[in-house]
Amino acid sequence: MAKLAYRPVGLAVSLGSAAIAGRVVGLIWKKLSDEDEIPDALDAQYTVGKVLAAALIQAGVFAIVQVLVNRGGAKVFERLTGSWPGN
Repeated sequence: MAKLAYRPVGLAVSLGSAAIAGRVVGLIWKKLSDEDEIPDALDAQYTVGKVLAAALIQAGVFAIVQVLVNRGGAKVFERLTGSWPGN
């Protein structure tokens, strides 16, 4: 039952984590490259190396932020309801 009740919370938490991760990636990329925009795979002005570096940063940051935010959301849910939303 807790799993079902947590679904709307989990969705909101996931959307929030994506927004946070996007901002973090932008800040990291700007610090590392002195460029405001993150390279896109189809943008011809960037080398393959730069595009791959940006993708690696994005993947790592998104995964870490998602885990931290989802775990935090589950802990808050458990405190409020007494049930862990997983398993």
